[in-house]
Amino acid sequence: MRKILLPRIMTALTVSLLLFVSCSKKETAQVSSSEKQITVRLLTDAAGVDDKSFNAAAWRGILQFYGDTWNSTPNRGALYDVIAAQTQDMYIPILMQTADETYDLVVAAGFDFADALGEVAERTPDQNYLMVDVDWIDLPNVLNVVFAEHEGSYLVGVAAALKAKADGITDPRFGFIGGIADPTITKFEIGYIQGVLSVLPNARFVEYYAGDWGRPDLAKTQAKNWYDSGVYAIYSAAGGTGNGTIAQAKEYRLQGKNVWAIGVDSDQYEEGLYTNTDSAVLTSMIKRVESALLYALTAMKNGTFKGEVITLDLKTDGVDFAATNTKELPQDIVDRTNAEKAKIIAGTIKVAATLDEARATPNFPPDIRAQ
Repeated sequence: MRKILLPRIMTALTVSLLLFVSCSKKETAQVSSSEKQITVRLLTDAAGVDDKSFNAAAWRGILQFYGDTWNSTPNRGALYDVIAAQTQDMYIPILMQTADETYDLVVAAGFDFADALGEVAERTPDQNYLMVDVDWIDLPNVLNVVFAEHEGSYLVGVAAALKAKADGITDPRFGFIGGIADPTITKFEIGYIQGVLSVLPNARFVEYYAGDWGRPDLAKTQAKNWYDSGVYAIYSAAGGTGNGTIAQAKEYRLQGKNVWAIGVDSDQYEEGLYTNTDSAVLTSMIKRVESALLYALTAMKNGTFKGEVITLDLKTDGVDFAATNTKELPQDIVDRTNAEKAKIIAGTIKVAATLDEARATPNFPPDIRAQ
């Protein structure tokens, strides 16, 4: 995995920003000692929990554990909170500050935190951590949770290709927009391509990496160019950046153009609504990040938390595809996609998880440069 070099010394700017975000510091819970509950802090990138994608899913897991909802968070501050790190040089300072505040569990949402968390976790052995999307931090106080994103992405590729075939698209072209190039995001792209090719072996593909999780403007511009050139559907695995793809698809579908966005991590059907009943999001690759949070928090509650690596795949219901858009994703496509899902679970279909493996599969395009 590509390593991210982080400064070890806090800059003046970092200190100022850290003082600003520390307003989210855990308040004293108003419970008796006999009622003491697990406390947790979630750390996200700059997109925060309003990214409607990866971070939002992590936040939902916390809310579910404490019995709260998105619009009602009575336990926030007392039992859980969240900090969005605006820059990578804030990762280590925020992690160290959080360890000093004695949360039972600290959660780092996304592989960008991996190097910082690995360093801080080694220095704070009494603090328990959940690291999502990384499987190589081998410490007794770090639970690593990874997902079979390539399996879920295969399914959205199948669904999009079946829809293109039903629409009579004669020159099927598909796009992929990634956030930051990394082996994890590569799994999204190559799974998607394999799924499309299983239905449309002559399909063509374009790819773009924005280099950022919070730049929807970049995705919107790229999506417009691709849609204008005849790309039928675009799958974005880019956090908040991918919302730009959805925004452009909404504009064009409102104009009557037959183009689609494919959501990621969360079911983004509602984000794609351009009328009361019409969504530009054909389907979404569901990555149940909330399951990782629930697993870790339950382990903390039960006293079974330990440093280990767990993988959430189709078999464990860790990934899936969304069939919410019933108006545009007919039952026969859903059924055929579910049939492919069953084959993956049974081991009949093997979805490549790395670029090298994917290049060895039939028809995989040689010009795909995913990292």
